[in-house]
Amino acid sequence: MSWLFGIKGPKGEGAGPPLPLPPVQPGAEGGGDRGAGDRTGPKDKWSNFDPTGLERAAKAARELEHSRHAKEALSLAQMQEQTLQLEHQAKLKEYEAAVEQLKGEQVRVQAEERRKTLSEETRQHQARAQYQDKLSRQRYEDQLKQQQLLNEENLRKQEESVQKQEALRRATVEREMELRHKNEMLRVEAEARARAKAERDNADITREQIRLKAAEQRQTILESIRTAGTVFGEGFQAFVTDWDKVTATVAGLTLLAVGIYSAKNATSAIGRYVETRLGKPSLVRETSRITVLELLRHPVQVSRRLLSKPQDALEGVVLSPSLEARVRDIAIATRNTRKNRSVYRNILMYGPPGTGKTLFAKKLALHSGMDYAIMTGGDVAPMGRDGVTAMHKVFDWANTSRRGLLLFVDEADAFLRKRATEKISEDLRATLNAFLHRTGQHSSKFMLVLATNQPEQLDWAINDRIGEMVGFELPRREARERLVRLYFDKYVLKPATEGKQRLKLAQFDYGKKCSEIAQLTEGMSGREISQLAVAWQAEQPGTCAPAPRSPTAGVAWTPLQLPPPCDGFVSAGHGVCL
Repeated sequence: MSWLFGIKGPKGEGAGPPLPLPPVQPGAEGGGDRGAGDRTGPKDKWSNFDPTGLERAAKAARELEHSRHAKEALSLAQMQEQTLQLEHQAKLKEYEAAVEQLKGEQVRVQAEERRKTLSEETRQHQARAQYQDKLSRQRYEDQLKQQQLLNEENLRKQEESVQKQEALRRATVEREMELRHKNEMLRVEAEARARAKAERDNADITREQIRLKAAEQRQTILESIRTAGTVFGEGFQAFVTDWDKVTATVAGLTLLAVGIYSAKNATSAIGRYVETRLGKPSLVRETSRITVLELLRHPVQVSRRLLSKPQDALEGVVLSPSLEARVRDIAIATRNTRKNRSVYRNILMYGPPGTGKTLFAKKLALHSGMDYAIMTGGDVAPMGRDGVTAMHKVFDWANTSRRGLLLFVDEADAFLRKRATEKISEDLRATLNAFLHRTGQHSSKFMLVLATNQPEQLDWAINDRIGEMVGFELPRREARERLVRLYFDKYVLKPATEGKQRLKLAQFDYGKKCSEIAQLTEGMSGREISQLAVAWQAEQPGTCAPAPRSPTAGVAWTPLQLPPPCDGFVSAGHGVCL
């Protein structure tokens, strides 16, 4: 019923109950009494109270009592009071929850503080323990240092004692030696004096003994000479008078001299024959000529070589069409020359390295039914004075071949340089002269084939000994494609299909890939292309994996696929980056 007094209720949370009404003063009913009280007593504290509100409340109460909506107003007032009470209770619960939350926060803060306190205590304890450990370590180190100093001091004292003892012993020994030396000198001096005195006393006797000894020795020597002369004279006279002994002695000495001379020359001749027929010269690096040692080591291979038929001169050799036709004519002419037992024509092959000069020389010898021998010009210069002898041995060995020998000299410009302009040693000049002497005329026993990268550096005398010059150039695109296909078949396809070590090839167009590689390998020689093919096979780590023994066994082959071509390539004799 607070609205009856013009109060709308509390404006904020926690508002207290309404102020109590002032108590009724006794004697305040009438005005006479109030006037008497004012006159007799002090001023009342409620004198300033305004009863207007109470009057309005009373008036409103009377109106409400006479109003027909009095019950509804009373119910509304009760509901408002209940609502206010519920709100007050909800706020009380919120206050209680806040208090509980504050208590929980206080507990958490206390726990955090306790944890921090424990952590700090632990850290302090660890620091204290570390400090104690540091002190103990330092104390132990100090003890070790003191012990070490004490040991060093003891060792120093011991060393000083040993040095003193050694010095004392040395002094004692020196003193003993000095005394012994003095005694020895005194003894020697006394003996010398005694000996000198005895010699002076016995000088006459000594001279007489020496004189007698010399006379006796002279008489002995003279008697020996007379006896030896007599014996030698009688023996020589008896030997001269007996002609049978003289004849036998002369014949024996003659036979002995002849035997020594014959054995010496026969040994040299047999050695040269064995070296020429059965061995090979030191300058020859490789040869197809069969030796006795090779026959004993590899009899089966030697038999196959003897029973093999002549091969095609250009088998496995890829050249340009014009050069191929020319070298084929040379091969045919060489074979006919051997059949007719005519003299061979010497050939000079020049061109960049790796273009097939050595390979063609081997094929030419096998096609013609001849033996081949390969020597390198770089091996001649290091031989020095022995170069002339070695060169003569090579040509003597070549002249003993029954089938004919193709002597291939690789890097001929290494020792056949111009004598007028090039600075060469006297030994190399003598070797060159020996080579020119042995090749001055064409031979039916051997055919000389020279190979060089710089033909302009050869001596002018070499031109008179060359019958034909053949130039080998770098392969062009068609030749490169043939080489790529040849080596791809040799190093990739055959290992993939033959033998125990197999490869599994990926599915791609082999011909197209070979054409692309031939396009990228411009400027490369045949040897570099072969090394590229070997690199394809070597890059596969599973090339040594054995092939399965049965078709149903697990396949363990390693896939091999040529890498895709790229824009650049490296031509350094080691392969191409594809």
